[in-house]
Order: sequence, then C-alpha cells, then structure tokens
Amino acid sequence: MKLGVPARLLELVETKPALLVSIVALVTATAAAAAPLSQPEHRITLATAVERAMEQADPPAEPAPMERVWDGADVDGDGRADFANPTGLEPREHDAYGAGQFGARRDGGSRRHEGVDYRAEAGQDVDAPISGYVTKIGYAYAGDQSLKFVEITNPALNYAARVFYLKPTVDVGDAVAIGRPIGKAHSLQRKYPGGMTDHVHLEIIDRRGARLDATRMIVAQYRPATTTLAAAE
Repeated sequence: MKLGVPARLLELVETKPALLVSIVALVTATAAAAAPLSQPEHRITLATAVERAMEQADPPAEPAPMERVWDGADVDGDGRADFANPTGLEPREHDAYGAGQFGARRDGGSRRHEGVDYRAEAGQDVDAPISGYVTKIGYAYAGDQSLKFVEITNPALNYAARVFYLKPTVDVGDAVAIGRPIGKAHSLQRKYPGGMTDHVHLEIIDRRGARLDATRMIVAQYRPATTTLAAAE
C-alpha cells in the first residue's frame, strides 16, 4: 500500500535521515523561490513535490539475486539428504555424442542410458553422491585403464551408487560421507573428441539391482543467494 507524505517522511527519518534532509532542503528552496508557503495551495504543491522527490530518490529495491542449490531426497526420514549432486553442475544436455539424461538412446536405440551425466570441469572435485563404503573401483571400459569408476554401497539404505570418469582419491573399504570428495573429474576429450561435454556419469542402484533416474532424487531449487561476510581480523 502506498504511504502518504507524513508516513513516508517518518520512514525516511528512521531509515535515511541524511537523504530526507537533502530532499526537503532542495524542494523547500525551489518552492520558496516560486511562491510563499502561507498560501494553502502552495503548501499542497510543496507536499506533492516532496513526495515525487522521495519516489525518485528511493526507487524500489531490486529483487534479491537467486542461487541454485541441489536438494537430495531423504529416503530414511531423518531430515537429512541421502543423495547429492556429485559435481554441483547441471545434467549434460544434448551434444555431438547424444544426450545425458536417464534412458537416452544409445547405440542407435539398441540400449538405454542407465545413468545421468552431470557436467564437470576436468580436474574439479567429484563428491560422494551417497554415504557408505567404497565397495569397488574399476574401469569404465574394457581395455582402457584411463577412465575409472567408484562404487559406493550404503547397507543401511539399501542403495548403491557408481560414479564414472574420475581419478579416485579413495580406496576399496574406505568409509565415505555424502558430499565429500572421492576423486577428480577426468577429461573425456581424448576418448570422445569433437564435441563430448566433460561430465561424470552417475548410476543409482536400488536393492533389486535396478538403475534409477538420479534426477528424481537430486532436484535443483532456486533460493535467495546468501553472502558470507568475512570476520575482521
């Protein structure tokens, strides 16, 4: 609701006194030069001028900047996320080698993509998508020892996750916490030259051994950006 002149003046007295003094001084000087304030119509003119000056000097605040965060599903109901985005970036869109979403066509349609590809910058940290134990480290492709995957199993949740195309910094048997680094993202440009977007491939596996769509468990949300002020030393 639009405030009247007295209310706006009171608001400025409390929030921006220096601005109020400048506005009133400027408008009063202008009005006094034109006509005496003893006449009612001139007082109304002055009030209108003050209101307009305040509107021009105090524009509406811009919307707060938004930031994207990734919310993981809470499958055990303890109030904490049980899944996390391993790179913090969005799923790979269609490129020269196809699309990165779950179920995308592969090999001319003879098979389906069993995971979700999350964009990555070569060399960046890759985080554990679930908590659990490292149960396997293997090669993404037979005969190619340059690209590896890490398998994490969570026996309490009965879920497992495999993260492909990274240089592991963990070993089999290690306990890992969700969101903590497990390796570095590997460049895919040598394996897939000419248009493959660097990414990690994430597979979520349930107790039956079925692959699940990770985007149903890791969802992007947009919230007002928060700024952290460094404490003065």
